[in-house]
Amino acid sequence: MNVRKTLALTSAVFVLAAGITACSQDSGDGSDGGDVTMTLWHNSTTGDGKKFWDDTIKAFEDANPGVKIKAQVVQNEDMDGKLQTALNAGDAPDIFMSRGGGKLADVVKAGQVMDLTDLISPEVKSALGDGALSALSVDGKVYGMPQSILPGGIYYSEDLFKEAGVTETPTDMASLNDAVSKLKAAGTSPVALGAKDAWPAAHWYYFFALRECSKDAIDQAAESRSFDDDCFLKAGQDLQDFAETEPFNDGYLTTSAQQGAGSSAGLIANHQAAMELMGAWDPGVIKDLTPTKEPLADLRWFPFPAVEGGKGDPSAMMGGVDGNSCWVKAPKECADFLNFYMQKEYQEKYAEAFVTLPASKEAQGVVTDPALQDVLAAYNDAAYVSVWLDTLFGQNVGNALNVGVVDMLAGSGSPEAIVKAVNDAAAKG
Repeated sequence: MNVRKTLALTSAVFVLAAGITACSQDSGDGSDGGDVTMTLWHNSTTGDGKKFWDDTIKAFEDANPGVKIKAQVVQNEDMDGKLQTALNAGDAPDIFMSRGGGKLADVVKAGQVMDLTDLISPEVKSALGDGALSALSVDGKVYGMPQSILPGGIYYSEDLFKEAGVTETPTDMASLNDAVSKLKAAGTSPVALGAKDAWPAAHWYYFFALRECSKDAIDQAAESRSFDDDCFLKAGQDLQDFAETEPFNDGYLTTSAQQGAGSSAGLIANHQAAMELMGAWDPGVIKDLTPTKEPLADLRWFPFPAVEGGKGDPSAMMGGVDGNSCWVKAPKECADFLNFYMQKEYQEKYAEAFVTLPASKEAQGVVTDPALQDVLAAYNDAAYVSVWLDTLFGQNVGNALNVGVVDMLAGSGSPEAIVKAVNDAAAKG
């Protein structure tokens, strides 16, 4: 992984994966040789993902007698709110999912997360490289252990494209709009969107901003957590124009992203829609929603199209790094567990269970899914990779951004209102 891809701006950090149950009273010190019990929250509710965590925890416990980990599953859309409540109450899980960017920076500032800089093994540091670690760093110190790299782009059904006469993947908005028209003419819903959860709708805004804005403009926005460049207004106008072509599935404003066959991922899994803009966790989610619970055979991927006149590099990507952090009051065994699951064996198992891209370079050879191979190739060639904007700006500003995008799509907002919502939230601190 190239060091230049910091996957974040200065304070970038991500956390998409999983968690633990808030039971700080159960955590032991470990320094006196007594038994230690830790809690871990994750968001893998069923299937191979849940089994991965169960099996990995058991393997760690077998290798470390006297250490126990209690896992608690928290629904993905509930994770951020529940975790913040637990952190603020001083009763947080020992091991928790960390989303990075401004969200992680806020937790660091509050003194709620453990500094892992000197606790990561040399072997793990070598396997990850500086790029992945910087994604979970704040001010040069590491506060999270990456598990997977999750750049975004558009997943699509190769079969539905062929049936509609779409012979090449779109590279600019003109060709994307052409594909939308052909899919609609063929009776296929062009784009699946789970706007009920807000962030999937906001992803469309993020990527238009990535194409409209220069890296300097995005860097400055990360610093100020506000939209001062006109490119952010143009991004909203781009999304508004695209939405007016009616590319999204019927009822997209009340469609969830990942929960059940009727979700946006479920529409892709069952060939009821042709495309979805999502991060690199999408193939795994789609797999669990197919009738056979097997990977979707015709699932492919292409980068978000270029925007005419945009100042962003067309090869730039946006995404995150799934990882976990340790609560500041967690026992030292928390860092031991993070080092443990980063071994090549468990990184490969993680990639296979979640059908995703492992953060460890040593384990990336296990990736055989065609869509993910395309994602990895584009990632390795990207001029730079930025963090999801809501993650970058922190919870308060990020939520205002996401809500502003949904309001615009629902007809009660505008591109100008998105910019105002972000700047008003930033002004409140």
